[in-house]
Amino acid sequence: MPTDVDYQRVVYPYRRSADQDAHERGQPARHPVVIVGAGPVGLTAAIDLALQGVPVVLLNNDGRLSVGSRALCFAKRTLEILDRLGCGQRLVDKGVSWNVGRVFFRNEQVYQFNLLAEAGHQRPAFVNLQQYYVEGFLVERALELPSIDLRWHHGVTGLTPHDDHVALEIETPDGPYTLLADHVVACDGSRSTMRKLIGEESHGRTFKDRFLIADVRMNAPFPAERWFWFDPPFHPGQSVLLHRQPDGVWRIDFQLGWEADPELEKQPERILPRVRTLMREASIAAGGDGAVPEIELVWASVYTFACMRMDRFRHGRIVFAGDAAHGVSPFGARGANSGIQDADNLAWKLAAVVQGRAPEALLNTYAREREMAADENILNSTRSTDFITPKSEVSRMFRDATLTLAKDFDFARRLVNSGRLSVPTVQYGMPAADAPIRVREGDDGEGWLLRQMQPGRFTLMVFDEAGEGSRRQRMPVGPEWGLGVQEGSPMPRGAPALGHAACGIDAPLLLQIDDAFDARGLVRQRYGAAPGAVVLLRPDQHVCACWRTMPRRDAIATAMRQALGHEVSQEEPAACH
Repeated sequence: MPTDVDYQRVVYPYRRSADQDAHERGQPARHPVVIVGAGPVGLTAAIDLALQGVPVVLLNNDGRLSVGSRALCFAKRTLEILDRLGCGQRLVDKGVSWNVGRVFFRNEQVYQFNLLAEAGHQRPAFVNLQQYYVEGFLVERALELPSIDLRWHHGVTGLTPHDDHVALEIETPDGPYTLLADHVVACDGSRSTMRKLIGEESHGRTFKDRFLIADVRMNAPFPAERWFWFDPPFHPGQSVLLHRQPDGVWRIDFQLGWEADPELEKQPERILPRVRTLMREASIAAGGDGAVPEIELVWASVYTFACMRMDRFRHGRIVFAGDAAHGVSPFGARGANSGIQDADNLAWKLAAVVQGRAPEALLNTYAREREMAADENILNSTRSTDFITPKSEVSRMFRDATLTLAKDFDFARRLVNSGRLSVPTVQYGMPAADAPIRVREGDDGEGWLLRQMQPGRFTLMVFDEAGEGSRRQRMPVGPEWGLGVQEGSPMPRGAPALGHAACGIDAPLLLQIDDAFDARGLVRQRYGAAPGAVVLLRPDQHVCACWRTMPRRDAIATAMRQALGHEVSQEEPAACH
């Protein structure tokens, strides 16, 4: 893979599609899935679908990637999703990993925190990486997959919904053409054309404040940490956030206030003095002498923001994801991370529908679950914004008193809110916890639990009795479960159960968790699993059912059918807590 590409300058060329010729013959082409928008969310969805055998047409109205840092902080869960899609390692290799954050009030540090103090995780809490790198890596991964037809300079200008498809009007340098799609995924950003074309709007709260993002290049000896200042002496009455990026670039967010002139504030002669003053204070905070390095302004932008979402994420055969469906403030890095989790939730469900393994109603669960996640993100984002930018004197007094107490008292630290950082929602099942494992018996090298799972597959984890000889005491996984595994047979780790479940759905991937597989005991610890427990994971690696002891007849098949949206008459399996 190229490592020295300037993704901000890449222009992907327009190419004529055979579908345009079909349109001219009066026979518009029809595809199972068309995704609109080749940003991080659309690319993630396309790759995930392609890996599950679903052909995808991915449209983008121009041929450029993003400019500037923009979505900068990519969370552990996002990295795990991208690992499954085959490109997570590139983000980690290029990005700046961090777990530690520091909070300052005026001219002194109040406290610091560690988001991943526990050992035994493959991925850090966050990786800082400019959005254009993430998009570039995803584009290159998409181009490796023949099931993805990525069309640059193909922009949607109109649409007509039908009962069994959507007709899209596409504009290109060669003129317009019509494209038919069984399903459309709208990932075209906060100014979504698709949202406007169906006459929908997002609703919520717009915040009357302005912030400056400045990407600056400098040789600064500060650690790879998140530093946040409330009311610092170098920017009184406002807030400042500092993040390290790759390529010797640092991201600084300055709160400006609602009355600031955006065009004036973007001028280098306004930005650089602020940055130099900040760097002097940061050097002292890091134990230095206040020396300021040479500084080069790379990119700057002034932004406002809103916390809002569409009322519904599904409209017939059109589903919305990412910023097209919802928006939050930048505090907490919940924008791109939640959008990629939208794609993660949607792709396996859409694949199951397209391939006839699930009813159309399964897509309603995408909308319901991700609407709940959006509400959770908006709530956290709104609370962060209200703490960072108090709107009344009473609110400011509360914030300042909290920050003062936080230096000495843990209860006050829990009230400080410099941005509740992105974590996946647990409202529709806990996301699977990763842990080190031994992939093969006799292999001293470690692998990782989540790497054993496969796109589009349910995973069944069976926790054996602990102790020597546990391989002979494994829980029976027999034909009565519809898994095609003979009772007591030594099922290889990570092998698919043979055949199909009795109800006609694909059998899950089976992971036998015993002393050999879980040598450090962290899998059992993180799942709170006693010997004999069974945990079923959805294809998006969220827990959908678990049992403390051997399940009853057909319980696993029933849980899988329920997760796939089939109507079932049996009692629902107990949820995990």
